[in-house]
Amino acid sequence: MTLKLGMVGGGQGAFIGGVHRIAARLDGRWELVAGAFSSDPHRAAASAAELGIAPDRAYAQFTEMAVAEAARPDRIDAVAIVTPNHLHAVVATAFLRAGIPVICDKPMTATLAEAEELAALARKTAVPFVLTQTYTGYPMVREARAIIARGDIGKVRHVQVEYLQDWLAGPIEKSGQKQAAWRTDPLLSGAGGCIADIGTHAANLATFVTGLPLQAVLADLTAFEPDRRLDDNAAVLMRFASGAKGMIWASQITPGTKNALRLRIAGSRGGLAWEQENPDLLELTPLGEATRLLRRGDGLTTAATRVPAGHPEGYLEAFATLYADAADLLEQRASGGAEQGGAVLANTQDGLAGMRFIDACVRSSQAGGRWLSL
Repeated sequence: MTLKLGMVGGGQGAFIGGVHRIAARLDGRWELVAGAFSSDPHRAAASAAELGIAPDRAYAQFTEMAVAEAARPDRIDAVAIVTPNHLHAVVATAFLRAGIPVICDKPMTATLAEAEELAALARKTAVPFVLTQTYTGYPMVREARAIIARGDIGKVRHVQVEYLQDWLAGPIEKSGQKQAAWRTDPLLSGAGGCIADIGTHAANLATFVTGLPLQAVLADLTAFEPDRRLDDNAAVLMRFASGAKGMIWASQITPGTKNALRLRIAGSRGGLAWEQENPDLLELTPLGEATRLLRRGDGLTTAATRVPAGHPEGYLEAFATLYADAADLLEQRASGGAEQGGAVLANTQDGLAGMRFIDACVRSSQAGGRWLSL
């Protein structure tokens, strides 16, 4: 069964919209049939034409799209929201109220208050909401999660996450670079810059793999680039409810790094290490033994694996796994079966946790760096 997908945002010149479209169709589970691709009517129409969208399903406004699609007998099965952060809440609200499931890029909203309202609406309507936390779709991230859940490395003691980039090392937002312009504008991005853009990925990776909820943070957020209004570097100490500790360094001004996401976990009986730029490998080190190199495809994480070992899978495939999981969730829901697809998908509660993380980090830094509970 091929599910029908709509999209809000992601028109000409948008990076993440293209990622979502590729991911959605990679496994043949989704077909893009409708969209409101830009707030600019001309760009929206041109984008729809490029993507082969029928004229009667190419919308100028997302509000019009939500109402029209809900009334169609061949309505979309879900909508993907790939707009800048400040529009996530209002777009998701329109579609949830129309009874249309939502697949939303992270972070869930621009503010904590919006996230709380959206989570309450999702509970009230009981309409599925999926947050695309990209890195949870990587096979070896899921393998690490399974290893910890089995207790193979004992009790988690410490979690270290680095997420380093260099694309904001200069003032490119001043040149009109679209992605930099909205990410450094608090009216469009929210109160967090780097901490919201990639720091939330780091925090989500830590909690997803360990299964441990965050309890408190102490953050130091800095905008090193002169006149930049939002942070471009973040150092965060973490405390987990279990007593485990952790650290995050998220930076978008570190020369020589492109998308260097690294995870290391210390347990009482062993450790794990994973790097996003070499995603097929996972280091497992039992206490007192040599490090074992686990490879994707060697009988591991078969449900999230598409090609044999030695044929690398990466970012797009991880994103596609989230879309496959979402398809499973909706098909199981439609058939009245157990919703197994939702077991590893981020939902509004995960999105709310992410917004609480951003909010606490911003307030902690503004207070000169003090511990704040989430």
